[in-house]
Amino acid sequence: AMRARVEAHIPTAQRDRHIKLGAGGLRDVEFTVQLLQLVHGRVDTTIRSATTTTALASLSEGGYISRPDAARLDHHYRWLRCLEHRAQLVRLRRAAVLPTREDDLRRLARSLGLPDAAALTDTFAQVRREVRELHQDIFYRPLLPAAAQLAADDISLAPEAARTRLASIGYRDPAGALRHISALTEGTSRRAAIARQLLPVMLGWFAEGPEPDAGLLAFRVLSEKMGATSWYMRTLRDGGPVAHRLALILSRSRFLARDIPELPESIAWLGDDAELAPRSAAALRGELDALLERRSRPEEIAGAGRWLRWREVLRTAMAQALGLLGPEEVAGAVSNAVECAVEAGVRAARCAVVAEKNEADSSHPDFSFAVIGLGSLGGRECGYTSDADVIFVWDGPEEAAGDADALARAFMRLEQEVGGAPPLAVDTDMRPEGRSGVLARTLDSYGEYYRSWAEPWEFQALLRARVVGGDRELGERFLELIAPLRYPAHWDEARRTAIRLMKIRVEKERIPGGVAPASHLKLGPGGSADVEWTAQLLQLEHAAAYPQLRVTGTGEALRAAGAAGLITADEEHALVEGWQAASALRQAAFVATGRTGSAAQVIPRDPRERERMAAILGAEHASDILDRRARAARHARAAVEHVFYGRG
Repeated sequence: AMRARVEAHIPTAQRDRHIKLGAGGLRDVEFTVQLLQLVHGRVDTTIRSATTTTALASLSEGGYISRPDAARLDHHYRWLRCLEHRAQLVRLRRAAVLPTREDDLRRLARSLGLPDAAALTDTFAQVRREVRELHQDIFYRPLLPAAAQLAADDISLAPEAARTRLASIGYRDPAGALRHISALTEGTSRRAAIARQLLPVMLGWFAEGPEPDAGLLAFRVLSEKMGATSWYMRTLRDGGPVAHRLALILSRSRFLARDIPELPESIAWLGDDAELAPRSAAALRGELDALLERRSRPEEIAGAGRWLRWREVLRTAMAQALGLLGPEEVAGAVSNAVECAVEAGVRAARCAVVAEKNEADSSHPDFSFAVIGLGSLGGRECGYTSDADVIFVWDGPEEAAGDADALARAFMRLEQEVGGAPPLAVDTDMRPEGRSGVLARTLDSYGEYYRSWAEPWEFQALLRARVVGGDRELGERFLELIAPLRYPAHWDEARRTAIRLMKIRVEKERIPGGVAPASHLKLGPGGSADVEWTAQLLQLEHAAAYPQLRVTGTGEALRAAGAAGLITADEEHALVEGWQAASALRQAAFVATGRTGSAAQVIPRDPRERERMAAILGAEHASDILDRRARAARHARAAVEHVFYGRG
């Protein structure tokens, strides 16, 4: 406030010429140095100097300012002082404003070793601009006001004072936390010096999360993995919100605490919301194309796609843990990442088939091949742990059948065997004849099967069909083939009953023993499966007459049904809200715990894990999200009973 007041009192005509008080002038350097001394000099006696340049050197040595920034501030401060002194020497009186007359400017320029007045004004403008940028970067970084609020004992990290503070702000094991602090701050390295100024503030930021002890431990693991990497601690100190956001994430998410050290550059994303925004499918395909230009082996190609998928899952989880994304945005981002991995898998499989045939050139087998996404992948509703439900379609001469089957098998093998990033779980059980059926079929074969043998649930599965990899033109032909099958002109009572009976069977058989149905976020009453089956039954019955229902997403289908008057506004709201509530909790459960498989579908019993989920979803207490979800599930189930089962 004082600095802003000083600038406000400068006459307008002098603001861009004031050497001392103006923006980027001497006072910017002095205020920057003195604020750092006021905050950190309470416990660090090495920075207690009354001389600006001496204090600046001490602040640099202590890690409070980076060496390059300190060097630039020192150089510019000396140059501005020299300019002020030369201006005063002309008439031996105080002068803090750059003159306007050409001859006065020329005289000053030559005294500073510059050729003319224009060179002086240009240099003065550049120095002011750089000083102002450095001043704003250091003067307003979040670390300073947070540190200023701490008592001297809290900043010092002295054992007794630190133990008392740790216990008071929520650490369950102050002695263990002190060991982590000691490991991070002991020694004379620059990394330890920066850690000593970061930790007093970050300890409070960890305590903003549900498990500060776990957050501090994760920070220690990450810091030790980074070792002496210069940019890491510097980014935490100088990177705006990076340190605060990292502390929140590490205390909220076991998944991120485990995986961020495997991709340390992801820490830099925390400084910019744009870096945490989901990447579009087109952007990911472009990046995949660029990566594959430098790769030729099947394992490298598949690995590139898997790495991109894992990176985007990490980016999405970080954004969700900070409350920047809602459940539908998360599902779309993860689905785009999975689709990228599928496309890479198809390309890798083609290369593998060519290599196995020992062909001399890189020509592809003479047939078209496409991957059709079903389930959550087809609906762009993938969760963090969702399987990729796919079927394979090919088109070409009969003699290519063996190559098409080999390509499909190579795709499956490469997705499981390639090392590096976590594998993509691919599920092909929705293909005709299930696990006993052939992996890849032609268009004609699919058409014959669906027209002659398909069960009602298979038409239901086709509602989610979407091209996710391989030959897009062939994939679109497949979608044209199945259009009259998944959007039938007539849907009789027998098939409606078959769908309802299948749903009842799923409810009874799929929920694991010992799990309360109400706690199962997917299969329980009012869960995501309830809503998805309801939306799909509406599509099967009405999409032929209402083209707006011909979509693959659950939310899209329900909104279209509401707009068409097929369900009431209250039913639409209840179904969408129930689906979103269940999806958000499923996503948060994975981010909070890092668990996969069936455990990721159930509300955790551990109160600490529930609190992590609440923090990720922006709630103060776990009871808030559980009450909200219970209410949404109850209303959704009532709508399901009426719309899906025809009761009431």
